[in-house]
Amino acid sequence: MIETRNVTVRFGGLTAVNNVSIKLFPNKINSLIGPNGAGKTTFFNAISGVNSPNEGEILFKGEHIEKRKGYQICEAGISRTYQIINLFWDMTVLENVLVGMTTKLKSNFWQSLIRTKKQREEEENAYKLAMEYLSFVGLEGEANRKASELSYGGQRLLEIVRAMATGAELLLLDEPAAGMNSTEKKELDLLLKKILDRGITILLVEHDMKLVMNVSDYIFVMANGALLAEGKPEDVQNNQEVIDAYLGGED
Repeated sequence: MIETRNVTVRFGGLTAVNNVSIKLFPNKINSLIGPNGAGKTTFFNAISGVNSPNEGEILFKGEHIEKRKGYQICEAGISRTYQIINLFWDMTVLENVLVGMTTKLKSNFWQSLIRTKKQREEEENAYKLAMEYLSFVGLEGEANRKASELSYGGQRLLEIVRAMATGAELLLLDEPAAGMNSTEKKELDLLLKKILDRGITILLVEHDMKLVMNVSDYIFVMANGALLAEGKPEDVQNNQEVIDAYLGGED
């Protein structure tokens, strides 16, 4: 689904991502782990169009996307969340989901202005679908509350479901468990598996190793901007280079 070839991202004299090549296969939960400063979020940014790579190629379902803008990548079928929750705080929960759905709506400015029958039908269908998305994550009862009024865990769920509402085939989730309590993390574990059951592929950046090992089909490990290791959870867990990167070697 995603293939990166020698992706490199530099900021001035700093190389944040160095020659990283990975392949993501569909209908899997893939995780990207590594110590703080390993380059994980910068790599996410390169895939999602926040930062274009200085070198290398990024292919989504065989098509080059490394030169595309973020909104074009979203329209192609890739959506993401952020380390720091990034919602429209003064809008309702339902409106936040509807924003995510705009990439798939067909009505143009004039149709919306004069409220044509086609536009009204599309809007009604969008509301129904948005409520279905909220029901999927258990937020249907919060639809008319402001996003700012949700609990922290609810806000995390809303950001995930807004990303899903774009019609994404690939979700990039940047530390979705950050700040969650143990109960919320268990719910997130179940949610990720439910998302996978809907045919959506996931690439997850996460520091909670218990969650990563529970949900992942395949894991990539970055350190110092480069790919250190990859494999199934049990292989990565027992890789001495990975252990050293997280805990430090004998020195």
